[in-house]
Amino acid sequence: MRIRPRRRAAECPLRRILSAGVVLALVVPAYGCRVELTPPGAPTTWPAAQARHWQWQWQVTGPLDPAVDAEVFLLDPVATTAAQTAELRSRDRRLICQVHVGSVRSADPDASRFPAAVQGSPGRRPGSRWLDVRGWDALEPALADRFRLCRGKGFGAVALADADGYASRTGFPLDFDDQLLFNRRLAQLARSLDLSPGLVNDVPQLAALAPDFDFAVNEECVRLGQCAKLLPFADADKPVFHVEYTGSTDDFCVTTVGYGFASILKERTLDAWREPCPLP
Repeated sequence: MRIRPRRRAAECPLRRILSAGVVLALVVPAYGCRVELTPPGAPTTWPAAQARHWQWQWQVTGPLDPAVDAEVFLLDPVATTAAQTAELRSRDRRLICQVHVGSVRSADPDASRFPAAVQGSPGRRPGSRWLDVRGWDALEPALADRFRLCRGKGFGAVALADADGYASRTGFPLDFDDQLLFNRRLAQLARSLDLSPGLVNDVPQLAALAPDFDFAVNEECVRLGQCAKLLPFADADKPVFHVEYTGSTDDFCVTTVGYGFASILKERTLDAWREPCPLP
């Protein structure tokens, strides 16, 4: 697929540099001046005026392609280098790291930090096990360091994956409320470390968790008939980053763009290839 290079937005005539190095960040309509990116050390912002106008990329396998025509990149913080995030930030990209908070793989660099007592049944990913999310005191130190890795590499947001173990056979008697408490604690932890928190899937809890999270990432809501359940985020002018793996953009873009989602078609391997829906 040939990728068209982005044209740099014209400089906003309203920008002013204030004394003491303070920058005035203007929140403007999507087709106005480019919104100032927050510098490293602060969480990513998601201006409400641009909520329905993001283009995004999700890549966790293969060589990273920094030239993809997208404003938001969702990446693996272990595989992504600080040099790569610096290059993307130089292109005015917003960066989200994907952190698996409800499972651990034996091959993870920090696997030894998760006690055997909180590791349960095999998880979704090969070589992974579900975690007992009720054991916050045992899990929080390692998860906090996973978040710190994101912050240290220049990410401004974190997407929580495997944050829905209560709906699977984890080997633990987890219930809806156990997961809600865990996910809310993680959102607070992310904010305390200057990261904007987002939630991957966990569709049944989206309405309850919408006030706690800044954005949602969803896989296959069209195929699964679940798109309406993401509206608590879209209606609150929070980004919904959506991906389908089957069909064509002609099949689902009208529906999802109408809902206000940022939608793309991807391979399940989540390599660099993508086909985006047109912006509204």
